[in-house]
Amino acid sequence: DPQQLELPTASKRKLRRFIVIDEVVDQLYGSRVREYFEENDVQHKILALPTTEETKSMDLVLNILQEVQDFSIDRRTEPIIAIGGGVCLDIVGLAASLYRRRTPYIRVPTTLLSYVDASVGAKTGVNFLQCKNKLGGYTPPVASFLDRSFIQSIPRRHISNGLGEILKMALMKHKGLFDLLKSHGKHLLDTKFQSCRSSADHGDAALQTTRIAIETMLEELAPNLWEDDLNRLVDFGHLISPELEMRVLPSLMHGEAVNVDMAFMTYVAHARGLVTTEEKEQILQCMRGLELPVWHSGCSWALIKTALRERLKHSGGQLRMPLPTGLGVAEIFNDTSEETLERAYKLWIRD
Repeated sequence: DPQQLELPTASKRKLRRFIVIDEVVDQLYGSRVREYFEENDVQHKILALPTTEETKSMDLVLNILQEVQDFSIDRRTEPIIAIGGGVCLDIVGLAASLYRRRTPYIRVPTTLLSYVDASVGAKTGVNFLQCKNKLGGYTPPVASFLDRSFIQSIPRRHISNGLGEILKMALMKHKGLFDLLKSHGKHLLDTKFQSCRSSADHGDAALQTTRIAIETMLEELAPNLWEDDLNRLVDFGHLISPELEMRVLPSLMHGEAVNVDMAFMTYVAHARGLVTTEEKEQILQCMRGLELPVWHSGCSWALIKTALRERLKHSGGQLRMPLPTGLGVAEIFNDTSEETLERAYKLWIRD
């Protein structure tokens, strides 16, 4: 709205911004962020916080809100800015949604996982009672600013972690994306998703994979932003992983836990005759090529049963289990028997 755009510039009040930045990101980029606001004559407050799964709580949200209140922002023209990984974006999003009932916020993802996952969609949230994202809401940001140069400073394991969520979209919706990951996975890890002119053999694999991953995610989320329909292909890898991730913290990162879940579900799909032995092996080989775990000792049969019971409880009494039916195609199933699950589990453990 042009009138809204005129408001900040027409006002005699100095431009002001409240920024929450992950403390590790602050060490790497904080001086440049401060320099930017100073050069543009923007009054600002930068709050650097430890944003990890262990600190992802309402206590941290309330801490942020206290600082927002002390800084005093205009709830319609002065968006809160979140700079960090997925946890940071989730926490700040929830804080913004609570302050004056709805304060606009901007997401600036700094990890590959947050770039392709947390920056897309409307969800905000924190962990509660040792359950992942048990408290939260649906409040989209006014913008997400995507800059892959942040990714060059994160460790290799974090890049592999983000590749887990990209692979999820490839297996569910896009054979071309799966082929890209299979062919260029090592190159993407080695180059940390930077576009390199010298890598003619790989084209711009980094731009292609991130763009396709985000576009396929948007295709799934946009028609169902508030999750009125609980049948969601993007839930692939998210049936067992929430229980597993919280149980073994901090040994598995989010994308790694998702991949362990996807590996097991690939065996379930194979046990049901939905994917061939060759397709199953291609999927597992791709996972290993992306340096993702395909098994974890914490993923016991008892944990799987507990996780699926939780799934039934919160999915309208149906499992709504997304499973690959080939490479890049999938369907949602409600009729997977416990016998099939146990048979798949035994084969998975054996392998």
